[in-house]
Amino acid sequence: MTLSQKTSFPAPRHQFGTPEHRSWLIDDARRQFGFFKASLRPDGGFYVLGHDGAPLGHAVQELHTTTRLVHAYALGKLAGVDGCDALIDAGMDYLWTRHRDAAHGGYLWALEGDTIHDDRKLAYGHVFVLLAGASAKLAGHPDADRLIEDATAVLDRHFWEDGPGLFADEWTRDWSPFSTYRGMNANMHGVEALLAAYEVTGRARYLEQAGRILDFFIRRIGPVEDWRLPEHYTENWQVDRSYSGNPMFRPAGTTPGHSFELARLSLQYWDLRGRPDDGSCAAAMALTDRALADAWDAERGGLYYTLALGGVSAIKDRYWWPVTEAIGVLASFLKLGGAKEQSDWYARLWHFADAHFIDHDRGGWYPEIDDAGHPTVTQFNGKPDIYHAVQACLFPLTPQLSHMATNLRGILQE
Repeated sequence: MTLSQKTSFPAPRHQFGTPEHRSWLIDDARRQFGFFKASLRPDGGFYVLGHDGAPLGHAVQELHTTTRLVHAYALGKLAGVDGCDALIDAGMDYLWTRHRDAAHGGYLWALEGDTIHDDRKLAYGHVFVLLAGASAKLAGHPDADRLIEDATAVLDRHFWEDGPGLFADEWTRDWSPFSTYRGMNANMHGVEALLAAYEVTGRARYLEQAGRILDFFIRRIGPVEDWRLPEHYTENWQVDRSYSGNPMFRPAGTTPGHSFELARLSLQYWDLRGRPDDGSCAAAMALTDRALADAWDAERGGLYYTLALGGVSAIKDRYWWPVTEAIGVLASFLKLGGAKEQSDWYARLWHFADAHFIDHDRGGWYPEIDDAGHPTVTQFNGKPDIYHAVQACLFPLTPQLSHMATNLRGILQE
């Protein structure tokens, strides 16, 4: 057993609910917000930052980078972090004047200066536009409503399939089809965005759509697949067991980090519905337990990136974001009272992140580590964004399962 796996005597800073842990989370969140302020470009938009915080040379800006920074710094503003408005304003302007396609509607995936780098229209990106709008509205941005309305209209018109109750994935710039691919990832982040939009607007339609997506993956797919959620589907929403796309963004098989994420979102949805006695907690626990059992690397610590459909490890690379998402769902269970095993897992994951992913000197988290547990650069250039890691710090700081953004108010104020 490695040091990163020992949990018999976890440090107080890694234990849920201790004053030391709360103080440690606040300190790391502040460091992250401080580090990523350097993302702001003087000519509009955002840089990608290297491990040292210096802007990287390339100028391509992808939609998920823009939207996630808006979302994160909106949370930061609510939490009392100084200097967030400049990043929120820059991101909101870039979304509306650059990413937004005035000719065909919707939002372009990637830009390089004033040049379109990738003109696809992806559900994955569009749901993040909705998330950015919802978070910006909570933070009081004057342009948030128009972004919410526009993103909602595009999602409903082009992506939402009311028969199955799920989002389709991708179109060309002029909304011509170029594939029949359907996937879990865009729908999972769709739930995230829909719940945020519901929390800030109160519109029942958002909650209904989120529930239909969750019903498909958790009620229908989860039990049949032994609580391992396949990532890829055919046009008719049948599991596509032979699909193998981009090994980073559409890897074959299952992605346990997404099980953690979807489980946490299902608990948020359950909480927003008044916590009915409908088996939601048991289903979320089944997803979480299966992913932890399958994905934890017993030799090196950390979590495997992907599994084959039967649960055997496939891509054994260890990235930061599955750890952050496991922390998020375990924090949710511990808010409900939890169990010793969940508390132990929570401490184990924070211990591992502390030892291997967190940059204590400069701020931010390293996105990937090598076999020896040291930061490396294979899939990611620099520190990709603040989104996953800062939320791992923020989720445990509020007692609620839902309305996290609202309940963050002032929590990081110095």
